[in-house]
Amino acid sequence: MGTMTATTGRTTAGTTAARAGTTRERALRYLYAGLRLALGWVFLWAFLDKVFGLGLATEEKNAWISGGSPTKGFLTFGAAGPFEGLYHGIAGAAWADWLFMIGLAAIGAALLLGIGVRVAAVAGGLLLLMMWTAVLPPETNPFMDDHLVYAGVLAVLALVDAGDTLGLGRTWARLPVVQRNSWLR
Repeated sequence: MGTMTATTGRTTAGTTAARAGTTRERALRYLYAGLRLALGWVFLWAFLDKVFGLGLATEEKNAWISGGSPTKGFLTFGAAGPFEGLYHGIAGAAWADWLFMIGLAAIGAALLLGIGVRVAAVAGGLLLLMMWTAVLPPETNPFMDDHLVYAGVLAVLALVDAGDTLGLGRTWARLPVVQRNSWLR
């Protein structure tokens, strides 16, 4: 369906394409923002559940706030495959608990706010790759699972400045330190 031009009263394919592109670009920006917010919530929810034991993945008695270890249970009993020994060795270590929890909170907050999305995407991708290697091979597929898919989505979000839509990305990008160091975007 064409668009009528103001000067000739005729419909042109070029006008229609430009308008569709604008609509498509807007739709993509909102799709990327939605994916960013969804993944941000995935990370932040994991943090909150492990801190407070909200009963979905972590029981209240195993909450970090109650003295539980966010890494001990899974890395002790869930890790399998070629990296099993590595993960068993760090299971329950205080430094591993702190790094894991700080990572979950920071990645989740950055993605939800739309700031530092590139840094959050790299950190989140590394964390997801580590989680993937903890259970090689995955249960239901020879190599592919949601950890790799999420890591790929994070890479896309970093490349398209997904924090600018429904986030504080544009404001963040105007900070002098971010302007000098675009990798902080």
